[in-house]
Amino acid sequence: MAVKPLADLIDDLLAPSLAAQGFAGRAIVSLWPQIVGERLSLRTRPLKIDWPRRRPAPGEASEPATMVVRVESAFALEMQQLAPIVLERVNTHLGWRAVGKLVLKQGPVEAPPPKPVRQTLDPAIAAWVEQQVSGVSDPALRASLERLGRHVAQSQKRPASDTAS
Repeated sequence: MAVKPLADLIDDLLAPSLAAQGFAGRAIVSLWPQIVGERLSLRTRPLKIDWPRRRPAPGEASEPATMVVRVESAFALEMQQLAPIVLERVNTHLGWRAVGKLVLKQGPVEAPPPKPVRQTLDPAIAAWVEQQVSGVSDPALRASLERLGRHVAQSQKRPASDTAS
């Protein structure tokens, strides 16, 4: 029996619900903070995308969709001013001018789940990661690789061993 990644199972479960709201996939909903930025994502949530009911005739440009976004009442005026930027970011994420208008629905926006508390990395593992990237001459690349190594070591929650060298 083949093991499926959890993301594939989530897509299968959420697809019908998201399709009913006009979303082709979970990307806009799950990546909303990356699309609009952390500040906007704390006060807004995408609700649905209303696609035009009529298909364009051959040679006719298609009408863009309308995205409905829930926004906290106190933030609605600012969001209205930022609508062109949000539209640009959403369309950039989608790769084409899919959304042409934002409709704001005022109401409470539930708080995002709290960020997981970072656990401190065992000093022996940190030293091992630092030693592994010490040969990289570019300081920016070395720092990036060290961050990646620390993240991988934290996610595995087991001591790394130097068996490869």
